[in-house]
Amino acid sequence: MSDETNRRIQVDLSGKRAMVTGASRGIGKSIAVTLGAAGATVVCIARNQEKLQETADIITQQGGTAEVYPCDVVDTDAVQNLFDKFIEKWERLDILVNNAGITRDTLLPRMSDEEWDDVLSTNLRSVFLFSRAASQVMMRARTGRIINISSVSGRMGNPGQANYSASKAGIIGFTQTVARELASRKVTVNAICPGFVATEMTDAMGPAVLDEVKKRVPAKRLGTCEEISDAVLYLASDSALYITGQVLTLDGGLTA
Repeated sequence: MSDETNRRIQVDLSGKRAMVTGASRGIGKSIAVTLGAAGATVVCIARNQEKLQETADIITQQGGTAEVYPCDVVDTDAVQNLFDKFIEKWERLDILVNNAGITRDTLLPRMSDEEWDDVLSTNLRSVFLFSRAASQVMMRARTGRIINISSVSGRMGNPGQANYSASKAGIIGFTQTVARELASRKVTVNAICPGFVATEMTDAMGPAVLDEVKKRVPAKRLGTCEEISDAVLYLASDSALYITGQVLTLDGGLTA
């Protein structure tokens, strides 16, 4: 971790308000901590309040400011209520990171309606709900960053992940469309496509499968959560003012 910390790009987000969905673990947790370390006030969103609090505690221990908002990210009323409370307290939203996501992997002939609907709802509907609410706030302020976490599975497909790949491909199309809609109001919308990243999700694949994965990746290793967080940090910075509608792939050359 020390090597990653030393390598991290330097961005000052002091005074900015950020919201991160799926902030209770993995990439989302890393993004929230990174934005907090850069000076942003971070609202951490997921269903699991206990794990969200762990993320918030890390941010505050590092001298940052964080709040926990447990929320069902696919519930329209819950999301709107969350935004109402957030704006009442903080008045504006500068950065939204849509990271919440799940997998329900199985081959298409065995995939149930529930496995399809759960993944599309959590991974894609949540992006729509949060982006719609955020866009209204950001357009009035004439500034904002929406950063959507997609996946290489949305670019190249992956056997056993028809639902996941469809949801992540949908995020890419959504990102490019909304970027065109909001650009005139100085709101940027971009997507990041991580490849195989070392998280609890990939750990569950087991050593043998991970060894095969690394053989497929030209860089011969998994990515780190911090590398994804650095990309988010850059897109959230003033250096990325003219970048919108783009899909940034971080996969060690897998889709090159």
